Amino acid sequence: MPVREFTGFGGVKIIADVYGREDHPCVLLLPGGMQSRRVWRNAAIALARAGRYVVSIDLRGHGDSEKPADKNYSLDAFIADLVAVLAQLSSRPVIVGSTLGGWIALIAIGEAKAPLATGLVLTNPPPEVTSQSAQALSETVQRRFTEHPDENAFVESAASEDLSFSKLDNRILTAAKQLKIPTLIVRGAESDLSSSRSAAALAELIPVVEIAEIEGGGHYVAFDNADEFNAVLLEFMEQYIPRDPPEFVAGSDSRTLRDAMGCFATGVTVVTTLAANGEPVGLTANSFTSVSLDPPLVLVCLDKKASTLPAFGASKAFAINVLHIGQQPVSNLFASKGVDRFANTDWTLWDQKAPIIENSLANFECMKRDEIEQGDHIVLVGEVVRARFEQRKDPLLYYSGKYRRLHFG
Repeated sequence: MPVREFTGFGGVKIIADVYGREDHPCVLLLPGGMQSRRVWRNAAIALARAGRYVVSIDLRGHGDSEKPADKNYSLDAFIADLVAVLAQLSSRPVIVGSTLGGWIALIAIGEAKAPLATGLVLTNPPPEVTSQSAQALSETVQRRFTEHPDENAFVESAASEDLSFSKLDNRILTAAKQLKIPTLIVRGAESDLSSSRSAAALAELIPVVEIAEIEGGGHYVAFDNADEFNAVLLEFMEQYIPRDPPEFVAGSDSRTLRDAMGCFATGVTVVTTLAANGEPVGLTANSFTSVSLDPPLVLVCLDKKASTLPAFGASKAFAINVLHIGQQPVSNLFASKGVDRFANTDWTLWDQKAPIIENSLANFECMKRDEIEQGDHIVLVGEVVRARFEQRKDPLLYYSGKYRRLHFG
C-alpha cells in the first residue's frame, strides 16, 4: 500500500499508510500509546471500500515514525504533531482515535481556534483518575505486549498510556465543552478501565454526540472486535458526515441551500443610516459586494423582516462599516434585538449624515442609487462618495455560520 510522509512538530517525520482515492472524503486514524498504525489495517480497508480516503499514521517514536532526538514525548508534542499533519491534508478529515490517540485529537480540536476536523470518533473515554485505574491500565498495556510480541505495535517510549491520566484528564473535560463537530464514543462493554458512567459524563459535555457500547469488547475494542466496531463507525459517518455531499434541488429543504451559501466566505459589515427622526439605526450584514469602480458602486442585501428597513427606505444615504477581527462584539450587538445598538458604540457623521462606526477596518459613505426588491431581501445599491480604511488590521470573516479569522502559514 502507498506510504506517505508528513512533517510533525520540530521536524519529526510522521509516517502513514494511505488507502483509497485522495479525492474521496478523508479519515485520519490515530493509534494509541504503545501501538502502531498497523492496528488500524482492518478498519482502514473497510473505510476505503466504503469510499473514504484513509490516512493511518504512526505517532512520533512509534512504528516507522521518527524518534525525536530530544526525546520529547510530551502531550503537547503529540498534539502539535496532529495539528501539523492536519495542515498538510487537502481537506478536514473525520478523526478516529484509539484511546490515547483519540484523547489527543479531542484536545487538539477542542482547543483550536479554527476548525480542524469534520467529525471525531473516540474508543473508550478516559477512566477516572485513581491510582488503581492507572495501575490497571499499565497492566493492560503490558499484558497486550506479552500476548502479541511480534505485532510490531509497541515501541519503547515515554508515551505509554498510563502517563496520560494526570496530563489528559482536565484538558479533555475542558476541550470537550468546545467541540462543535459530531462525536462518537465507542466503549467496550467489558472494559475494566472505563465505565458507562465515565462515557456518559464525557458525552454530557459534547453538544453533538452518540455513545455505542460493543458487547464483549474491552479496552482495545476497535481491534479485538473489529467487525462490530467498523459497522458502528460506518453507520455514524454516513449519518453525520456522508460520503456524498448534500445537494439542494428546487423545492427541497431550504436549510441545505443555506448551508451551501455558507460555503462562500465573506467579511462582516454593519450597515447604518439615520432615521427620519435623526436617530441612528444599523444592522449586521455579510451580503456586501463591490459592483463597479466607474462609477464606484456597491450593494448590500437587507432582510425584509429587519425592523430598521423603513429607515433605509426613507434615507438618501447609508454607510457600510467593514469590521476587523477585534469587532466581533460589534457584529453581535448589531445583530441583537431589543438593545440600543449605538449607546456604547463610537460613531460619527460625515457629509452625507450616515453613521460611521469609528475604528472599523473600512468605512464607505454611499448615496443611495437604487432599491430593488428580490425575494425575501431588499438590494440597496449605493454610490461611494467617501471611503476610509485601516491597513494594519485584519478582517473579521464569516464562513459556514461561524466567525473566522485569517490564518497565515
